[in-house]
Amino acid sequence: MNNDSEEMEKAKAHIIVEIIEYVPNAVLSRTIIKKTTGNVTVSAFDAGEEIAEKSSAFDTYIQIIDGSAEIIIDGKKHKLALGHGIIIPAHQRNSFCAKEPFKMISTVIKSGYE
Repeated sequence: MNNDSEEMEKAKAHIIVEIIEYVPNAVLSRTIIKKTTGNVTVSAFDAGEEIAEKSSAFDTYIQIIDGSAEIIIDGKKHKLALGHGIIIPAHQRNSFCAKEPFKMISTVIKSGYE
């Protein structure tokens, strides 16, 4: 996974779905905001790409902004279409699978011990 960790320019409008492009056989991510208190990232998955199972110490909000995605949370599959969102609970195992290309926004708010 390629990750552009520079924050986006502040006070400048953008079209969120256009700030990252699909790349064949890859998952790309771009940081929108990165702070010690949390971060917002946009990612583009090409068809057939996956992110292996992992977990986070904090709740993570996922919103699909292009295409559709399959997200597995604690062994349960969730199919998310354009505009859908889901909260991945802290400490829950989760993975992503791109049956088709999709883009998503991931928001993590780092609060106290969850």
